[in-house]
Amino acid sequence: MREYTEEDIKRFEHIIETQDREAALAELSELHPADIAELYPKLDISQAEWLFGLLDEETAADVLMELDEDDRLKLISDMPAEKIAQQIDHLDTDDAVDLIQQLDEDEREEILSHIDDVEQAGDIIDLLKYDEDTAGGLMGTEMLVVNENWSMPECIKQLRMQAEDMDEVYYVYVVDNDDRLRGTLPLKELITHP
Repeated sequence: MREYTEEDIKRFEHIIETQDREAALAELSELHPADIAELYPKLDISQAEWLFGLLDEETAADVLMELDEDDRLKLISDMPAEKIAQQIDHLDTDDAVDLIQQLDEDEREEILSHIDDVEQAGDIIDLLKYDEDTAGGLMGTEMLVVNENWSMPECIKQLRMQAEDMDEVYYVYVVDNDDRLRGTLPLKELITHP
């Protein structure tokens, strides 16, 4: 880990204050994501947000995972759900779950609805059911997927075909025509409600 001197911090603060994107990008390009994460607690939140906004999505995702939980939560608390979902697209599922577990239920659903990879979103939802310290978080996931535009008879037909090779089914994942997750439906609710 890089140790930042007072001079380093003042240099970054000046770059941020003057909104010097080129200088900021030059400095950031020389740093490992862990070193960038080490810098953030030394800046105020608006300064950290400005720097974070300059990072490419993959580096930003790596930096998020290097931050301690409190700093990560501060950084993403005002971030739009779409932007958080873009970061999650670059994370392994277990890291994505770690990030999402910090958020409340409404924020989770909003972010999951913006994840482009429906399979990853389904895996995240399945893993969120388990306590982060249990082996359940490491289990494989199986999914039933229906399109939001299908009729109920078409959904039932598709669910039957998809479920034939599955041992356990708990949720139905609803996607749009571009295979983006629109929401989840517990199987019990589907069966017990008209």
